Amino acid sequence: MLHPSYSDLMKVVNSGVKEGEDKIVSSRYSIVMATAKRARQIIAGDEPMVSMKTGMKPLSAAVEELNEGKIRILSDEEAAAELGAEE
Repeated sequence: MLHPSYSDLMKVVNSGVKEGEDKIVSSRYSIVMATAKRARQIIAGDEPMVSMKTGMKPLSAAVEELNEGKIRILSDEEAAAELGAEE
């Protein structure tokens, strides 16, 4: 069982969305994809942004980072703006 729950993680991710705006995340799939991507980054050598407890796996660290607001899931518009800024 995942702690925190998917619904709790969705609330954290969508906490900055103003009333009337589209939610950044509306499905579990988005949470799974984002945490899996971050876990792969940690496996590849990125430093976790949370303290790694003994036996903690990269996916658990990624979930913890998302729950603490240390990583964000970008909306399509934000992702496109970041790509444009990098070029």
